[in-house]
Amino acid sequence: MLTLFHAPQSRSGRIVWLLEEIGADYDIRPVDIFRAMTLSGARDPANPHPDGKVPALLHNEALVTESAAIALYLTDLHPEANLGAPVGSAGRAAYVTWLAWTAGEMEPAFWDKISGAAETDPNAKARHDAAVARLLTALATGPYLMGDRFTAVDVMIASAVAWARDYVPGSALIDAWLERSLNRPANARALAKDGVLPGAVQAA
Repeated sequence: MLTLFHAPQSRSGRIVWLLEEIGADYDIRPVDIFRAMTLSGARDPANPHPDGKVPALLHNEALVTESAAIALYLTDLHPEANLGAPVGSAGRAAYVTWLAWTAGEMEPAFWDKISGAAETDPNAKARHDAAVARLLTALATGPYLMGDRFTAVDVMIASAVAWARDYVPGSALIDAWLERSLNRPANARALAKDGVLPGAVQAA
Protein backbone atom coordinates (compact mmCIF):
# COMPACT_ATOMS: atom_id res chain seq x y z
CA MET A 1 0.00 0.00 0.00
CA LEU A 2 1.23 3.49 -0.88
CA THR A 3 0.59 6.31 1.58
CA LEU A 4 1.67 9.84 0.71
CA PHE A 5 2.15 12.32 3.54
CA HIS A 6 1.20 15.54 1.80
CA ALA A 7 0.75 19.18 2.72
CA PRO A 8 -1.88 20.76 0.48
CA GLN A 9 -0.56 23.31 -2.01
CA SER A 10 3.07 22.43 -1.38
CA ARG A 11 5.85 20.82 -3.39
CA SER A 12 4.47 17.39 -2.50
CA GLY A 13 1.70 18.17 -4.99
CA ARG A 14 4.03 16.99 -7.75
CA ILE A 15 4.07 13.54 -6.18
CA VAL A 16 0.26 13.52 -6.18
CA TRP A 17 0.51 14.40 -9.88
CA LEU A 18 3.01 11.57 -10.47
CA LEU A 19 0.83 9.06 -8.63
CA GLU A 20 -2.12 10.11 -10.78
CA GLU A 21 0.00 9.67 -13.93
CA ILE A 22 1.01 6.20 -12.76
CA GLY A 23 -2.55 5.22 -11.91
CA ALA A 24 -1.47 3.58 -8.67
CA ASP A 25 -3.73 2.96 -5.70
CA TYR A 26 -2.65 5.29 -2.92
CA ASP A 27 -3.86 7.14 0.13
CA ILE A 28 -3.13 10.75 0.97
CA ARG A 29 -2.41 11.56 4.60
CA PRO A 30 -2.64 15.37 4.99
CA VAL A 31 -0.04 16.84 7.35
CA ASP A 32 0.95 20.31 8.44
CA ILE A 33 4.41 21.73 7.70
CA PHE A 34 6.31 24.87 8.54
CA ARG A 35 6.23 27.14 5.47
CA ALA A 36 9.32 29.33 5.49
CA MET A 37 8.10 31.80 2.87
CA THR A 38 5.00 32.72 4.87
CA LEU A 39 6.29 31.82 8.35
CA SER A 40 3.15 29.76 8.87
CA GLY A 41 2.37 26.19 9.89
CA ALA A 42 4.30 23.90 12.17
CA ARG A 43 5.92 20.50 12.21
CA ASP A 44 3.30 17.76 12.40
CA PRO A 45 4.00 14.83 14.76
CA ALA A 46 1.99 12.59 12.42
CA ASN A 47 4.51 13.16 9.62
CA PRO A 48 7.18 10.42 9.48
CA HIS A 49 9.61 12.56 7.45
CA PRO A 50 12.72 12.90 9.66
CA ASP A 51 12.85 16.65 8.99
CA GLY A 52 9.11 17.23 9.25
CA LYS A 53 8.86 18.12 5.56
CA VAL A 54 6.93 16.79 2.57
CA PRO A 55 6.72 14.69 0.56
CA ALA A 56 7.11 11.45 2.46
CA LEU A 57 5.97 8.16 0.98
CA LEU A 58 5.28 5.01 2.95
CA HIS A 59 5.21 1.80 0.91
CA ASN A 60 4.15 -0.96 3.26
CA GLU A 61 6.87 -0.54 5.92
CA ALA A 62 9.40 1.30 3.73
CA LEU A 63 9.70 5.09 4.08
CA VAL A 64 11.00 7.16 1.16
CA THR A 65 11.54 10.91 1.41
CA GLU A 66 12.72 13.67 -0.95
CA SER A 67 10.91 14.26 -4.23
CA ALA A 68 13.61 12.95 -6.56
CA ALA A 69 14.02 9.74 -4.56
CA ILE A 70 10.26 9.21 -4.46
CA ALA A 71 9.96 9.80 -8.21
CA LEU A 72 12.68 7.25 -8.89
CA TYR A 73 11.17 4.76 -6.43
CA LEU A 74 7.68 5.03 -7.89
CA THR A 75 8.71 4.78 -11.52
CA ASP A 76 10.88 1.76 -10.75
CA LEU A 77 7.99 0.24 -8.79
CA HIS A 78 5.60 0.82 -11.70
CA PRO A 79 7.57 0.34 -14.94
CA GLU A 80 4.31 -0.35 -16.79
CA ALA A 81 3.46 3.37 -16.53
CA ASN A 82 6.43 4.15 -18.82
CA LEU A 83 7.26 7.30 -16.87
CA GLY A 84 10.83 6.37 -15.98
CA ALA A 85 13.69 4.36 -17.44
CA PRO A 86 14.37 0.82 -16.19
CA VAL A 87 17.80 -0.24 -14.96
CA GLY A 88 19.87 -1.24 -17.97
CA SER A 89 17.80 0.72 -20.47
CA ALA A 90 19.35 3.25 -22.85
CA GLY A 91 17.68 6.18 -21.10
CA ARG A 92 18.49 5.21 -17.51
CA ALA A 93 21.62 7.35 -17.16
CA ALA A 94 19.90 10.48 -18.46
CA TYR A 95 16.83 9.80 -16.34
CA VAL A 96 18.60 9.52 -13.00
CA THR A 97 20.83 12.47 -13.94
CA TRP A 98 17.83 14.70 -14.60
CA LEU A 99 16.20 13.72 -11.30
CA ALA A 100 19.38 14.43 -9.33
CA TRP A 101 19.96 17.69 -11.22
CA THR A 102 16.47 18.90 -10.33
CA ALA A 103 17.15 18.83 -6.60
CA GLY A 104 20.89 19.43 -6.60
CA GLU A 105 21.25 22.16 -9.21
CA MET A 106 18.00 23.55 -10.61
CA GLU A 107 16.05 24.24 -7.43
CA PRO A 108 18.99 25.98 -5.68
CA ALA A 109 19.62 27.99 -8.86
CA PHE A 110 16.01 29.13 -8.97
CA TRP A 111 16.16 30.05 -5.30
CA ASP A 112 19.23 32.19 -6.06
CA LYS A 113 16.99 34.22 -8.37
CA ILE A 114 13.96 34.31 -6.08
CA SER A 115 16.02 35.38 -3.06
CA GLY A 116 17.82 38.09 -5.01
CA ALA A 117 21.23 36.45 -4.66
CA ALA A 118 21.57 36.21 -8.44
CA GLU A 119 21.36 40.00 -8.66
CA THR A 120 24.41 40.57 -6.46
CA ASP A 121 26.49 37.38 -6.65
CA PRO A 122 28.02 36.58 -10.07
CA ASN A 123 28.32 32.90 -9.15
CA ALA A 124 24.64 32.71 -8.24
CA LYS A 125 23.70 34.43 -11.50
CA ALA A 126 25.86 31.97 -13.44
CA ARG A 127 24.13 29.02 -11.71
CA HIS A 128 20.70 30.38 -12.58
CA ASP A 129 21.63 31.13 -16.18
CA ALA A 130 23.17 27.67 -16.59
CA ALA A 131 20.02 25.98 -15.28
CA VAL A 132 17.80 27.89 -17.70
CA ALA A 133 20.19 27.15 -20.58
CA ARG A 134 20.09 23.44 -19.81
CA LEU A 135 16.29 23.41 -19.97
CA LEU A 136 16.26 25.32 -23.25
CA THR A 137 18.84 22.99 -24.79
CA ALA A 138 16.76 19.93 -23.92
CA LEU A 139 13.49 21.45 -25.13
CA ALA A 140 15.04 22.52 -28.43
CA THR A 141 15.32 18.87 -29.47
CA GLY A 142 12.06 17.40 -28.22
CA PRO A 143 8.63 18.23 -26.86
CA TYR A 144 9.69 16.90 -23.44
CA LEU A 145 12.91 17.00 -21.46
CA MET A 146 13.88 13.45 -22.40
CA GLY A 147 12.72 13.72 -26.00
CA ASP A 148 9.40 12.53 -27.39
CA ARG A 149 8.20 10.83 -24.21
CA PHE A 150 6.66 12.49 -21.15
CA THR A 151 8.37 11.22 -17.98
CA ALA A 152 8.56 11.86 -14.26
CA VAL A 153 11.35 14.31 -15.09
CA ASP A 154 8.73 16.56 -16.70
CA VAL A 155 6.49 16.23 -13.65
CA MET A 156 9.29 17.22 -11.31
CA ILE A 157 10.68 20.08 -13.34
CA ALA A 158 7.45 21.49 -14.81
CA SER A 159 5.96 21.84 -11.34
CA ALA A 160 9.04 23.74 -10.15
CA VAL A 161 9.33 25.95 -13.23
CA ALA A 162 5.62 26.80 -13.12
CA TRP A 163 5.97 27.92 -9.52
CA ALA A 164 9.08 29.99 -10.30
CA ARG A 165 7.89 31.18 -13.73
CA ASP A 166 8.32 34.87 -12.90
CA TYR A 167 12.01 34.20 -12.26
CA VAL A 168 12.70 32.30 -15.48
CA PRO A 169 13.28 34.35 -18.66
CA GLY A 170 10.44 34.44 -21.16
CA SER A 171 10.66 31.59 -23.64
CA ALA A 172 8.21 30.19 -26.17
CA LEU A 173 9.86 26.77 -25.77
CA ILE A 174 9.36 26.74 -22.01
CA ASP A 175 5.82 28.10 -22.22
CA ALA A 176 4.77 25.48 -24.78
CA TRP A 177 6.32 22.66 -22.73
CA LEU A 178 4.63 23.91 -19.56
CA GLU A 179 1.28 24.00 -21.34
CA ARG A 180 1.72 20.44 -22.65
CA SER A 181 2.76 19.17 -19.24
CA LEU A 182 0.50 21.07 -16.85
CA ASN A 183 -2.64 20.52 -18.93
CA ARG A 184 -2.45 16.74 -18.67
CA PRO A 185 -5.53 15.12 -17.10
CA ALA A 186 -3.48 13.58 -14.28
CA ASN A 187 -2.32 17.02 -13.16
CA ALA A 188 -5.89 18.31 -13.26
CA ARG A 189 -6.92 15.43 -10.99
CA ALA A 190 -4.02 16.16 -8.63
CA LEU A 191 -4.90 19.84 -8.43
CA ALA A 192 -8.54 19.00 -7.80
CA LYS A 193 -7.51 16.94 -4.78
CA ASP A 194 -5.84 20.07 -3.42
CA GLY A 195 -8.79 22.29 -4.24
CA VAL A 196 -6.71 24.18 -6.82
CA LEU A 197 -8.11 25.14 -10.20
CA PRO A 198 -6.40 23.55 -13.23
CA GLY A 199 -3.84 25.96 -14.63
CA ALA A 200 -2.80 27.12 -11.17
CA VAL A 201 0.54 26.13 -9.67
CA GLN A 202 1.49 24.66 -6.34
CA ALA A 203 3.32 26.71 -3.75
CA ALA A 204 6.69 25.63 -2.45
